[in-house]
Amino acid sequence: MNMDKPLRRVAIFALLLIFGLMAQANYIQGSQAESLRTDANNSRQFADVFNSPRGQISAGGEVLVTSKPTGKDNPKYGRSYKDGAVFAPVTGYFNGNATQVERAYNSLLGGKDTRITQQRWFDTFIGKPAEGANLELTIDPQAQRTAYEQLKAKTDQGRRGGAVVMDIKTGALKVAASWPSFDPNEVAPQTGEKGAKRLEQLNEGDGVIRPLVDNALSQTFPPGSSYKTVTSALAMQKKGINSGSTVNTGQLILPESGRPLPNSHDTGNCAGQAPLRGAFAESCNTTFAIMALELGIEQLSEGSHKFGFGKRVEIEPDMYAAESDVPVSYTGADGKTIPTGKDGTARSGIGQENVRATPLQMALVAAAVANEGKVMDPYVVQKARAKDQSELYNASPKEFAEPITDDHAEQLSDMMRAVVTEGTATNLGGMRIAGKTGTAEQGPGNPDANWFVGFSPVENPRYAFAVMTEKAGGSGAGDAGPIAGAIMAKVLKK
Repeated sequence: MNMDKPLRRVAIFALLLIFGLMAQANYIQGSQAESLRTDANNSRQFADVFNSPRGQISAGGEVLVTSKPTGKDNPKYGRSYKDGAVFAPVTGYFNGNATQVERAYNSLLGGKDTRITQQRWFDTFIGKPAEGANLELTIDPQAQRTAYEQLKAKTDQGRRGGAVVMDIKTGALKVAASWPSFDPNEVAPQTGEKGAKRLEQLNEGDGVIRPLVDNALSQTFPPGSSYKTVTSALAMQKKGINSGSTVNTGQLILPESGRPLPNSHDTGNCAGQAPLRGAFAESCNTTFAIMALELGIEQLSEGSHKFGFGKRVEIEPDMYAAESDVPVSYTGADGKTIPTGKDGTARSGIGQENVRATPLQMALVAAAVANEGKVMDPYVVQKARAKDQSELYNASPKEFAEPITDDHAEQLSDMMRAVVTEGTATNLGGMRIAGKTGTAEQGPGNPDANWFVGFSPVENPRYAFAVMTEKAGGSGAGDAGPIAGAIMAKVLKK
């Protein structure tokens, strides 16, 4: 009997099985790998990369985050953060869970992304782990360090501060600094049980201090008078006024309580009537409270949404800023929904009542003013490169919104310049910055939130910024403003 034909059939069938197995493995490890790895039920989506080197994170030519051998069986590699507390609001931490950029680009950093595995499918097939990609951030390291040190020095002990600087033409964040912060080295994989306990402590926080919740992107504060930029923009749109229009600046009696809403002073432009430019420069509360009453809380809230309020702004994949808001209602102590009344609407117009904003959100407002009415999508990762230096990702600027016209933006820019040349922030002259001051009350026993929000340079601006510090007896001009000036001096050196 001739056995060649049956043997050939068996051999062919065996080869088909092998190729089928290879195809299935490649499909699982390639096409389906990402969805399986990031599935919410997969508890090992971070832990499985402890035993292979993770990609670096760099900014401005400096390596900020890297993996190093631990000399242990598990984890084989730890994570090292240069000036960890300074850059934590952007890098986040990695220890079996992850936050910020470490989370947003976990698959690329860990070498599991399909852009890596599909290029090196044979290594994946034979079980050789692909090496993680390296990330390049948009952050300016020296400006970030300056922001951190300035916030630390000029914020009340036990309180908070945050700063953001954004390239208005691209949306690239150059600074996202927070005080207080935390050191990701304390919770890195190599710290083991000690790191896990430290993470629990950080998560619990102390009073209002939540180190894991940064104050640049992830925490909101009352913006105070810096919000008058939004109120002015909406009044221009809805009421047809301009920076030269005469507005009321005298005393305002709130319609529900019958109480006066005071100005910080009742002289100069705040004595009764003035051009909008003058009322803005001297920050006359009554003017913008009246505007809010005439607009109504619905128009004030809806108009604010065009700047980014009312949504969690996405900075990178799975990396969102906290939601800023101008609420039309709020929840009372009894759990019932209470509409924002007329008194509350007036206070909302000056950035008080229940208005809340992150420094990032207020930087977006300033960006609209400085960039002819357009706001670009904010981002912090510029590039991702494989170990062979091939480019896997390069950020492409995209428009986020266009909340105001270029004509209104030009007028608001002039109004912000007037704040420094003749208004509430003349002490900032010569710092190459323009903007709006803000000093927001935060309730009995709490220090004010002091803001300076604006752009730089004064002419032909390239950057928008927002700085907030909590300090009793402080002011936007006296505390936040000089910090903004120091930060922008570093940014403009580049």
